[in-house]
Amino acid sequence: MAKNILHTIEKNMSGFSKGQKLIAHFILENYDKAAFMTASKLGKTVQVSESTVVRFATQLGYDGYPSMQRALQEMIRGKLTSLQRIEASDGALAGSDLLTNVLQRDMEKIRIAIDQTDTHDFERVVDTVAAARKIYIVGFRSSSFLAGYLNFYFRMIFDNVVLVTGGEAGLFDQLFRVAPEDVLITISFPRYSELAIKAVQFAKDRGATIVGLTDSEMSPIYQLSTCSLLIRNEMISFVDSLAAPMSMLNALILAAARKKGADISATFTELEHVWDRFGIFGKVADE
Repeated sequence: MAKNILHTIEKNMSGFSKGQKLIAHFILENYDKAAFMTASKLGKTVQVSESTVVRFATQLGYDGYPSMQRALQEMIRGKLTSLQRIEASDGALAGSDLLTNVLQRDMEKIRIAIDQTDTHDFERVVDTVAAARKIYIVGFRSSSFLAGYLNFYFRMIFDNVVLVTGGEAGLFDQLFRVAPEDVLITISFPRYSELAIKAVQFAKDRGATIVGLTDSEMSPIYQLSTCSLLIRNEMISFVDSLAAPMSMLNALILAAARKKGADISATFTELEHVWDRFGIFGKVADE
């Protein structure tokens, strides 16, 4: 329903009460703002009661206002500019304990990930990555930090990892030899990077398997992927909160290490000798 909520509102306009029509017109004209308003805030804005807003959501076929709100948010997640995100979040953050608010939002997204992640989908991704001839990792803008983090640990587990970086020309230079036996892991959240989409399309045309780490089935990355892990990021004003995607990467890294079994223990045993020899971490002082 997230894809056609505005169409649904227009289609049912004639059956709305006077108060519900006020809500409908406001959403149609200001859906980017309405998506981040509480039922109370939306009611006050159009001068109807909160219960009228809730009944409006129910009449559209949702099981409550939060479900309708999520549908609106899902529709616009990939389209909001940074300025629109700041304006949309003003109401949610105004007058709040900012620290508690932000941490609670991150905790909620991780809880949702626990509830919604399909174990079979996760295991399929792990098996796909483990079987790859070469693993390419792509992530741009704020997702580049997630890509770099995954690359850092995957290089300790696998000897066939390539972190794709740079602009458009460099992108295709690095992906030029991608082949059907390879896997491209693409990390992308709203606003979706066109560069990431181009990387996926190029690798897919070359026959590579695409693993997507993204936020929803509406994501262009999901639609192009062979297998995916869906994890909700949080838009807090102009900031991309990536706590939940980071947790998912931690799970993926540990599952990949477990898949390697004894090999990973041997790798870290050798690394510890190297680190100790060159004093990378210093020595623990004697008590």
